[in-house]
Amino acid sequence: MGLKIVLEVTFRMGGVSFRGHRWEGNALVFEFERIGDAFIQVLSTRKVEVDVEKMPEKVLVELKTKDGGKVFEAFERDGTYLAAEP
Repeated sequence: MGLKIVLEVTFRMGGVSFRGHRWEGNALVFEFERIGDAFIQVLSTRKVEVDVEKMPEKVLVELKTKDGGKVFEAFERDGTYLAAEP
């Protein structure tokens, strides 16, 4: 039986798309992408759900951009993982 992991992440700009998820050891990594240069400077929240076989030890958000990208951690609260782009 699978587990549903819900992630709610706030980005500092628009133009973000969800690309999927992967495991890195016991960490579940959610992959997002922001491609291009001109984006609305507005906070945007994305909520995604994935089914996994095991509970992750930690949940990470990976945001790829044309300048490289960043990885930041999500924290669980009331069954939902929350993260904000630094």
